[in-house]
Amino acid sequence: MNAQLAGYIAALGHKDTFMIGDAGMPVPRGVPLVDLILTAGIPTFRQVMDAVLTETEVEFYTLAKEIEDKNPELLHYIESTLPDVNHDFIAHDMLKKMSTNIKFAIRTGEFTPYPNIILRAGVVF
Repeated sequence: MNAQLAGYIAALGHKDTFMIGDAGMPVPRGVPLVDLILTAGIPTFRQVMDAVLTETEVEFYTLAKEIEDKNPELLHYIESTLPDVNHDFIAHDMLKKMSTNIKFAIRTGEFTPYPNIILRAGVVF
């Protein structure tokens, strides 16, 4: 795993939040960024999410409600990957505002609509 990303994940405390986003998701000033994008579409949101979930516990997540209409395939992937995790849908603009309080952001090469998620760290015990 990317050394910078591994350090941020290892430092997560219970209830800390972080974001996995697409290539164009704005990251607020002052929020640490792990920029994994190599080129358009690489790595994908799914690849990054799958890798991150092997390293952390998630107790809650927030998505932009626009994903329901604009990217139902990715929504299905997220819901099936985190089947027992509570979640919320908010307007994309509110998700951007919410991102001002995250611990760090991960930028992927994803180019599909609304593949942005804020995850809240849980505990493994």
